[in-house]
Amino acid sequence: MNKNVFHKLSYGVYVVSTWDNGRPTGCTANSAMQITSSPATIAVSINHDNYTNKCIKETGRFAISILAEDTPALIIGTFGFRSGKDSDKFSEVKYSVEDNMPVVTDSCGYIACEVIDSMETATHTVFLGEVKGAELFGDREAMTYSYYHKVIKGKSPKNAPTYLPEAE
Repeated sequence: MNKNVFHKLSYGVYVVSTWDNGRPTGCTANSAMQITSSPATIAVSINHDNYTNKCIKETGRFAISILAEDTPALIIGTFGFRSGKDSDKFSEVKYSVEDNMPVVTDSCGYIACEVIDSMETATHTVFLGEVKGAELFGDREAMTYSYYHKVIKGKSPKNAPTYLPEAE
């Protein structure tokens, strides 16, 4: 099986956030999608090893900040290559609390959700969320996963659903 075919699927780049006992936490994700428009429902996929997974399960809520093409790569690295268990990722990133959820303000906008269901896979939890609030932050182009790899030259962390080891 040629797993590189999965890179041809369309993805975005997001920060999925929630609360950790009153402290904002989150991780970079590329698997988020709209399931229905009415009621507005979103699905996100978060690795079992990500601290954000545990926090979403505890709070029953998450937000998706949709990163823009001009969002600093530092934000992707901060949320994608460190654990929120050991570091306060939001201390280095401008954020606001919207619809009672922490969201990255240097983004296209956000979607805040309440978890209505979840499904476990071997490595990830797929959280299904009913949208409770959403807003745009200006008129910016959303960063696609292809843009992240081809233009920014970004890498995928091992916890990403689309991670493939480098060819030797």
